[in-house]
Amino acid sequence: MLTLLVWLVLFILCWPLAIVALIMYPIVWILLIPFRILGIAVDGILEAIKALFLLPARLLRS
Repeated sequence: MLTLLVWLVLFILCWPLAIVALIMYPIVWILLIPFRILGIAVDGILEAIKALFLLPARLLRS
């Protein structure tokens, strides 16, 4: 909702820039997909390392 309101304000103030932003948004979103996948993979690896280091404490606690 906030994105729509910001776009409408931009459209009122400078409509050519708003049209360019509207066209570029899906292109930028597609270009950022590999970085999102990489972030998910790095987060998974870090969680696995964290679980590996915390395993002895979990075993001793139970």
